[in-house]
Amino acid sequence: MSSAVATRAEVCVVACAEAWRGDGEILASPMGGVVPTAGARLAKLTFAPELLLTDGEAMLAADVPALGARPRVIEGWLPYRRHLALVTGGRRHVMMGASQLDRHGNQNISCVGDWRRPARQLIGVRGAPANTLNHPTSYWIPRHSTRVLVERVDMVSGVGYDRAAAAGPSAARFHRIPRVVTDLAVLDFETPDRTMRVRSLHPGVTAEEVRAATGFPLDVPPDVQRTRDPTAAELRLIREVLDPAALRDREVPA
Repeated sequence: MSSAVATRAEVCVVACAEAWRGDGEILASPMGGVVPTAGARLAKLTFAPELLLTDGEAMLAADVPALGARPRVIEGWLPYRRHLALVTGGRRHVMMGASQLDRHGNQNISCVGDWRRPARQLIGVRGAPANTLNHPTSYWIPRHSTRVLVERVDMVSGVGYDRAAAAGPSAARFHRIPRVVTDLAVLDFETPDRTMRVRSLHPGVTAEEVRAATGFPLDVPPDVQRTRDPTAAELRLIREVLDPAALRDREVPA
C-alpha cells in the first residue's frame, strides 16, 4: 500500500473532524476514543482554528499536542463550574461513545438488559442527559454492528430526537446530533422524521454491508456519497504530528 493511500482509521479521523466544521469558537470535547480525539485536533489544525481544546483536566490548551502528550502552552483555566456554564449554554460539542444507539439517536451507556436486573453493568448514565439536552452531541462507534445500532436501547442515557421533541421546547432548544461516525459510514438525522440515515459510506463499504450491520431499517439514499479521503496535508498531520504511534490502527484495524 502506498503511503499516500489512507487507511480506514484515517478516513474515520477525518470524518470525526468534519463533525466540528463550522462550529466556531466552542469547546470541542472528544470522549469516545483515539479516533475522535485525533479528529478534533485535526479540525483545529486545519479548517476550525477557533475550536477550544482542553488538556483533559482543567486547562485550555493553546497548542495541539500528539495523542498521549501534554500541551506545551496553556491559554486558560477551565474549572468545573466554568465547564458547566459552557455545557448548559450550548457552547460545547461533545463526541461520545455509545454501547447502544437507536434510530432516533437515543444512547445507552448504562446497562445491558432490564435496568432493574441488568445482564451487564456499564459505566452509568454519567453526564449524557445534560450533554444531549444542552449542546450538540455526536457519536463515535468503532464497531458498527447490530449489537450497538439497535431497534430500542435498553436504557436511555443520552436523549434522542423523539424524546427531546416529546419533552417540549425547553428540552429541544439546544438538542442536536450532528453526526454518528462508525468504522463503516457517517450517519445523520437529516430526515423529515429525524431518524437515522446514511450520510456517506466509507471507501470500500457497500450499502448492503451497512444495512446488514444495523439492527433497524436504515435509509441509504440512492445517491449516497463516499466519505472523503484525507488530503495529503491531513495525512501528514495525522501520521507525523497527531498520532505518530499509530494508536488509531488499534481502534480501527486496517
